[in-house]
Amino acid sequence: MTFRKIILLTAMSGLTLAGCAHSMTSTSDYRDRGMSMQQKEALVASDPDIAVVQKMITAWNVRDWNLVADLFTEDGNLHSMMIDPVIGRETIRKRIVGLGAGIDDITLHIVNMGRVGNVIMIERVDEFTYNGHYGKVPVVGILEIEGDLVKEWREYYDRAELIHALGLEEDFG
Repeated sequence: MTFRKIILLTAMSGLTLAGCAHSMTSTSDYRDRGMSMQQKEALVASDPDIAVVQKMITAWNVRDWNLVADLFTEDGNLHSMMIDPVIGRETIRKRIVGLGAGIDDITLHIVNMGRVGNVIMIERVDEFTYNGHYGKVPVVGILEIEGDLVKEWREYYDRAELIHALGLEEDFG
């Protein structure tokens, strides 16, 4: 299939194309494939749901755990697909604040972000220092936005890889 056909099929599916050309390069370094600042700014300016997601990403990057929780609806759902979902803003807050207590540094590197139908999809690499242990994990997040808050956030990643990257011997979930 040619690149032109891929772009046409992608456009017909409703996927936002920002960053697509970068994601098709052969380099293995996610930073080289990531979206440029201009692409991110254009996405945020063009879609209020993406603006909510960007606000969430920023809250994670500055470790503002209360803002992370506050960006969920009262009955919000945070679901790492390998474990049971965390439901409700205050339950999410408790989980995030507890996990965040060990995070010395974190950056969510966005490789691709866009809208597919009524959800925002993020391909990213989370790079962090947790209790003095450096790690990074590739993640795909699917977010449903309601108004200016996150209604549901589904996370897809290799759970064993995350546990290892965190420097843990057993799962915390």
